[in-house]
Amino acid sequence: MEPKTEKARKITTADGTIMYTFGGKLHNWEGPALIPEGNNRKREYYLNGIKMSEIQWKEALKSREGLPWYKGSGARF
Repeated sequence: MEPKTEKARKITTADGTIMYTFGGKLHNWEGPALIPEGNNRKREYYLNGIKMSEIQWKEALKSREGLPWYKGSGARF
């Protein structure tokens, strides 16, 4: 049986604010997690509920690992 994985939720409020949540915290790897009143200029970046600047968010995105070291494409013996 496959383990269930929780997916990020997109929530849009009545005033147009867009929030992306994961596990009850603001979180989005694809872009800003909070866009107040739909205004993209006021966007805020969050990872696991921690607010980051756009530069910090881009650095965290770059340093993100795809596979653990033991599943890498290294030499096979």
